[in-house]
Amino acid sequence: MTPDPTPVPATQRLGPRNEPLTLLVIAKAPVPGRVKTRLTPPYSPEEAARLAEAALVDTLSVVLAVPAGRRVLVLDGAPGPWLPDGVEVVPQCAGGLDERLAGAFGACDGPALLVGMDTPQVSPALLAPVLAPDAWRTADAWFGPAADGGFWALGLAAPDPELLRGVPMSTPTTGAVQRARLTAAGLRVRDLPVLRDVDTAADAAAVAATAPHTRFAAELARLARVGRR
Repeated sequence: MTPDPTPVPATQRLGPRNEPLTLLVIAKAPVPGRVKTRLTPPYSPEEAARLAEAALVDTLSVVLAVPAGRRVLVLDGAPGPWLPDGVEVVPQCAGGLDERLAGAFGACDGPALLVGMDTPQVSPALLAPVLAPDAWRTADAWFGPAADGGFWALGLAAPDPELLRGVPMSTPTTGAVQRARLTAAGLRVRDLPVLRDVDTAADAAAVAATAPHTRFAAELARLARVGRR
């Protein structure tokens, strides 16, 4: 009788790690009244949308500047002239944010890294650990916590939508719950630096100060000059 094979730990059942990385950006089209509503006031819906567009362009510029097999914008809305060449666009699926994130990962083959549009200070250096040749040798997931309790980045060696479904989004404990979901699944999780999301005017000022050469910082400075904020 052939003996049963030795069980394989969960962290070794995740498939190949030498496949090209898919970079995902999940975002809303920068339409006034639909994005960055917490910036209003002091900014008008049109000004908030311009800041959102700048943040999105900064994020896509970084995605284009780093190595990846695919670069995909998972978009709620229609693309506009702000969309650069070299980025695929796919629509977000229906449902809450957890379902939309799950759907984005579910469409990927091989390792994938997802970032949002709320951290225009993101840079190639911040993403470098996930892009290194040995990035997945000692990790099954990469997690970028946000200062507000959420997360700004999530990388999975073998994307599994069930790792995201049911995680309560937009709460002070979203990041902790999501990270716990990963470790409970037996994944080895490595962390990226904590970043501050842009949700409020105070966030916008703080983020622009840490990334003064971004398009986001330039747009914020332009609005300050125009409106004397």
